[in-house]
Amino acid sequence: MRPYLKLFGLACALALASCSLNDDGVNFQYTSLNITGASLPDTFELGRVYNVDVNILRPNDCTLMDQFDVKRSFTDSTQIRTISAIGITLDKEECIEMNDSLQDAFQFEVLYTKPYIFRFYTGDDSAGEPEFLEIEVPVKE
Repeated sequence: MRPYLKLFGLACALALASCSLNDDGVNFQYTSLNITGASLPDTFELGRVYNVDVNILRPNDCTLMDQFDVKRSFTDSTQIRTISAIGITLDKEECIEMNDSLQDAFQFEVLYTKPYIFRFYTGDDSAGEPEFLEIEVPVKE
């Protein structure tokens, strides 16, 4: 029985020694992208689903659009949605600056009768404070 135990221990040691923590795959990080514009209707109808088209600034060829982050808040008189475009920036040695505009969209369902205020993240000002493009859309029943 002992030879099998030694053989099993040797196999485990070889398996652990052959594992590498170096990952040659592509690494990336998430980044906020600047939204340059959005297309919304003049009014919403309660219960309908709308496509919201968004223009996004792509800073370089290493950055790709991934998803939208939508945060909900409200006041007594409005529903507020703060929207950020989340991109993926690949860790590459050389990236070509593009400042290219791309378009993406998300669906939005109108659930409340109060007006909606959409706050689209457009970047940070010179003091590092976030700036937003705000669009208010009233709801008709």
